[in-house]
Amino acid sequence: MFGQLLTREIVRYWRSRQDLLNALAFFVIVVTLFPLAVTPEGRLLRLMGPGVIFVAALLSTLLSLEGLYKEDYHDGTLEYLVLQSGQPMTVVASKIAAHWLLSGLPLTLLSPVLGGMMQLSGHTIMVEFWALLLATPTLSLLGAVGSGLTVGLRQSGVLLALLVLPLYVPVLIFGTSAVMAAAMELSYSGQLALLGAILALALPLAPLAALASVRVSIR
Repeated sequence: MFGQLLTREIVRYWRSRQDLLNALAFFVIVVTLFPLAVTPEGRLLRLMGPGVIFVAALLSTLLSLEGLYKEDYHDGTLEYLVLQSGQPMTVVASKIAAHWLLSGLPLTLLSPVLGGMMQLSGHTIMVEFWALLLATPTLSLLGAVGSGLTVGLRQSGVLLALLVLPLYVPVLIFGTSAVMAAAMELSYSGQLALLGAILALALPLAPLAALASVRVSIR
């Protein structure tokens, strides 16, 4: 059932792919315009680049969260799947997985190119890639909880940001510090380990919280 639901979610995202493309375009535009707005000087870009890329990835993920459940909520499919399918956790898990595959993973794959634009070294770009690979699934998992709580609201964007951004702060701190440590040739294994620990904690707990938040919204 998970495979069927995942395929359905990917097809649904493909039909409304403009939302995902907008999020990716936002990520690229923010990182691209930053050197023009601040400075093209290499030393400063290498210092600020990791933070800029992580903040842009975080906000891009946030842009795509609003549509996680909304379409299925409005046509009644979400209520049927959660209450009648017999496997509500599988429904939520497939939505989170599809969101990461079509939002978080493309951001991660684009990051080496944008890291080069920020004049980061090859080693720093590699660490940035692995940090985002650990961080972006966590962003999707935590974002699914906030999206479930706000799915029934007409204008949920601001409230969703207020709910989710505090949860994103540890991911932002550890991810940015790992890349900056690599740029300064310091040890970064501790920060990556903490990102992995947050992901390991979120994998079993966030879908449960997301399912509970969806049930609150559809009742």
